[in-house]
Amino acid sequence: MLFLTLIIFALILVLLGYLYKKTQKLGQTVFVGLALGLAAGALLQNIGSEETIKTALDWINLVGGGYVRLLQMIVMPLVFVSILSAITRLNEASSLGKISFSVLSVLLITTAIAAFIGIIMVQIFGLTAEGLVAGERELAAQTRVLGRADQINALSVPAMLLSFIPKNPFAELTGANPTSIISVVIFSAFLGVAALSLRKENPELGDRIAQGVETLNKLVARLVRFVIRLTPYGVFALMIRVGATSKWADILNLGSFIVASYIAIFLMFVVHGLLLFLSGVSPIQYYKKVMPTLSFAFSSRSSAATIPLNIETQTDKLGNNPAVANFSATFGATIGQNGCAGIYPAMLAVMIAPTVGIDPFTVSYIATLVLVVAISSFGIAGVGGGATFAAIVVLSTLGLPLELVGLLISIEPLIDMGRTALNVNGAMTAGTLSSKWLKLKE
Repeated sequence: MLFLTLIIFALILVLLGYLYKKTQKLGQTVFVGLALGLAAGALLQNIGSEETIKTALDWINLVGGGYVRLLQMIVMPLVFVSILSAITRLNEASSLGKISFSVLSVLLITTAIAAFIGIIMVQIFGLTAEGLVAGERELAAQTRVLGRADQINALSVPAMLLSFIPKNPFAELTGANPTSIISVVIFSAFLGVAALSLRKENPELGDRIAQGVETLNKLVARLVRFVIRLTPYGVFALMIRVGATSKWADILNLGSFIVASYIAIFLMFVVHGLLLFLSGVSPIQYYKKVMPTLSFAFSSRSSAATIPLNIETQTDKLGNNPAVANFSATFGATIGQNGCAGIYPAMLAVMIAPTVGIDPFTVSYIATLVLVVAISSFGIAGVGGGATFAAIVVLSTLGLPLELVGLLISIEPLIDMGRTALNVNGAMTAGTLSSKWLKLKE
C-alpha cells in the first residue's frame, strides 16, 4: 500500500510538470495541484492504515516541507537585498516615511474592520463558548496556551518595540528572533539611506554602489524564480497532508464556528476589493493576478514563507513599486494581520465575554475590542506571531479567560489556511493601494 501510494504521488508530480510545461500557466497548475492534493489526502485517510498514512506523509513531506524550506531559505536574502535595492533607486530618503506610514495605516485600519466583521459573525451565528467539550488534545492545548500567556504578559510594549531594532544584523539575517524580519527591514533601510547620502556627496561612488546592489538583486531575483516554479509540486504535497490529517468529526462538531470564520474571511476579501475599486484598481484583474500566491498561503499556512511570492506578485504582476512591495510584504507578515490578528481574536473575545457576565454587543465593548485588536496586531511580532498569540494578547488585555483558545485547537489548521491567505492578501492590498496613492507605480 505504501509503495503504491508513493508511486501514484510521483506520477501526479510528473503530470503537474507536464501540465505546466504545456500551458506555461503557473496559477492554473497551482490550482490543479491544490485540488488533487486535497482529494488524494482525503482518499489516503479513508483507505490507508494509521501507520501507512504516517510513513507516506513522511516521504511526501520531502516535497511539501522541502519546498517550504526553500522559500524560507530565500526570505531573508530577498528582504535584505530587494529593500536595499529599492531604496537606492529612490530620489529622496523622505519617501521611506511616506511609504511606511501608508502601508501601516492600511494594515491597521483593515485589521480593525476585520475585527468588526468577526464580531458581527458571532452575533449572526449565535456563537458562544458555553457548552464546548474539552478532549485530551484540547486540554493539552489549554496548558500550552496558559504557559504562553505568562510569557506574553511579561513582555511590555516598550520591550516589544525595542526588540525590532537589530543589535546584531548578521544574527537577524539567520532568523534568530521572532522579530528578525522587521529587524532586517530596519537594517536594510539604514543601509539604503546611507547609500543615498553617499550618492549626494559622491555621485560616482553612489552609482557604483547602486550598480553593485542591483546586480546582487538580480541574482537573488533569479534564485527566487527558480524556487517559485516549484510551487505546484509544493502545494500538491502540502494539501495531501491537510486532507489526510484533518479530523472530520471535529470539523462537523464545530461547523458553525468554521462557517462563520470563512464568511468573515470572504467578507474581508470583498472589503479589500472595494478599497481597490475605490482607488481605481480593478478587483477582478487584481484577484486573477494574485490567486497563485493566495493558493500557496492557503496551503502552507505561513505568511513569512509567502513573502517571496508576495513580493514577486506585487512587482511583476501588479506593477507596484519595489520599495512599497517589500515594505508591505514584510510588514504584512508580522503586523496588522487581518485574519490571525483581526477576525480570530475578536470572535473569541465576543464568544467568551458572556461567560464572565459581560454583554459583548454594547457600543463601548465593541469599540474597546476593535481598538485593542488593532493595537495588539502591531505587537504580535514581538512574541512570535500567529493567531494563538494574537488571541492570548487580546483576551489577556480584556481580562478574559483563555481556555477557548485551547478548545478550538482541533479545527485550527482548517481555519488557519483561510486566515493566512487573508493576511497575505491584506499585505498585497496595502502595497497596491500605497503605490497608487503615492503615485509610485512602476
